[in-house]
Amino acid sequence: MKVVIADKFEQSGIDGLREAGCEVLYEPDLKDAALADAIRKTGAEALVVRGTKVGSDVLDAGHLSLIVRAGAGYNTIDVAGASARGIYVSNCPGKNAIAVAELAFALILALDRRVPDNVAELRAGRWNKKEFSNAKGLYGRTLALLGIGSIGQEMIRRAAGFGMNIVVWSRRCDGEDRPMTEREARDMGIEPALRTVRIDVAPTPGDAAARADVLSVHVALAPETKGLLNAAVLNRLKPGTIVVNTARGEVVDSQALAAAIRQKQLRVGLDVFANEPASAVGEIHDDLVALPEVYGTHHIGASTEQAQEAIAAETVRIIRSFKETGRVPNVVNLATRTPATHMLVVRHRDRPGVLAHVFNNLRQDNLNVQETENIVFAGAQAAVARINLDGAPSAALCDRIKAANADILDLQVVSL
Repeated sequence: MKVVIADKFEQSGIDGLREAGCEVLYEPDLKDAALADAIRKTGAEALVVRGTKVGSDVLDAGHLSLIVRAGAGYNTIDVAGASARGIYVSNCPGKNAIAVAELAFALILALDRRVPDNVAELRAGRWNKKEFSNAKGLYGRTLALLGIGSIGQEMIRRAAGFGMNIVVWSRRCDGEDRPMTEREARDMGIEPALRTVRIDVAPTPGDAAARADVLSVHVALAPETKGLLNAAVLNRLKPGTIVVNTARGEVVDSQALAAAIRQKQLRVGLDVFANEPASAVGEIHDDLVALPEVYGTHHIGASTEQAQEAIAAETVRIIRSFKETGRVPNVVNLATRTPATHMLVVRHRDRPGVLAHVFNNLRQDNLNVQETENIVFAGAQAAVARINLDGAPSAALCDRIKAANADILDLQVVSL
C-alpha cells in the first residue's frame, strides 16, 4: 500500500508504516496543487494529514481509499466529498486529550497569576510584587466546561486535583439540570473525581457560564457549535471570569468576546483563532491577540511529544487494519442509518454462485442492497447471509429465489 504523509509526522509513525509493508512518501509541506499532483503520480491509496486542507482537487487526483486525520478534528477535510466518492475518513480521537487539557490548565493558571506579565516586567528590570500579588486562586472555585468529550474528561480529572467545583454542559445532555450520576462518571472514567468534588450538569451553555469562575471550551467544530460562545452566553458571565478556548476559533464569536472583555473585565486564554495562518510560520491578523487581557498561544494544544507519538501509533494502527483486513477504525463518514427498511436472511450451503443468484434476483426487482454480511458456520458447509434492502422483497420474489437454487435452505424477511 502506498501512503502519502502531507504534514509533520513522527518518525516512529513512518517507521511503523514501513514495517507494516507500506510504501511511504513523506512530504510535510505538500499543499493544494502539489498535493493533488503527488496523489496522482504515486497512485497512493492512503493520505495522512494534520492541518492540510483536502478538497475535491485532491479527492479526484488519483485512487485514494482512505484519509487519516492525524489528530481529532477533521474540519479541514471535505468529508462530504469523500463520502460521495466512497473514500474512508478516519481520525485519532482522544490521543491528544491530555496534551490539550494540560495547555488549558496552563492558560488558566497563567491568567490567574498573570505569569506572562510577571515575566515581562522582570525582563524589563522592574520589580512589582504589589501588582502581581493580586490573584484569586483556583481552590473552591467553579470550572464550567462546554463539552465533556475526551478532553473535557481530562479537564475534570485535573480540576478535581485543584479542588475546583465543576459544572458541565454537553450536547448529549442538553436541557438537563442535575448532578452528574455515578454511572455517567464511571462510563467516562472520571468516577474518582466525583468522589472528591461536585460535578453538576447545566441545561444550557448560558447556565454553565453563569456559574463559572473559569469557563473552558472543549466542543468539536460543527454547524451547531459554530459561534456557540456568543454574546448571549458571554453576557451571563460574572465580572472577572477566566475564559479559555483550546477547541476551534470558530466556536467563539470573536467580536462578542472582545466586547465582553471590555464590559466584564474578563481574562482570556486562546490557543485557537478564527483566521489562523495557513502555514506554521506567518503573520496573524486578529484583534483579540492585541488585547492586554488576552494570553494567546500558537494552536499548540496537541503539540507535545507524548501526544504526537500516541497519534502516530494510532495512525499506524488505522492504516495497518485497513491494509490487512479492509476494516477502518474510527471512521467518521459512514452512515449511522442506511435507507434499508427490510432484511433478507438467507440460510444457504456455502457454495459458489449462491449469493450471486440472490443478488441477481434482487436486481431484477429493483431492490438495492444497503449492507450485507455472510457468516460461515464451522466446517464451511453452510452460512447465513444477512442482506439489508431499501424495500420489502415480495413473497413471489422469495419463492423464485428459493425454487431456482437447491443450495438455498431457507429465506426469512425481517422488517427493520
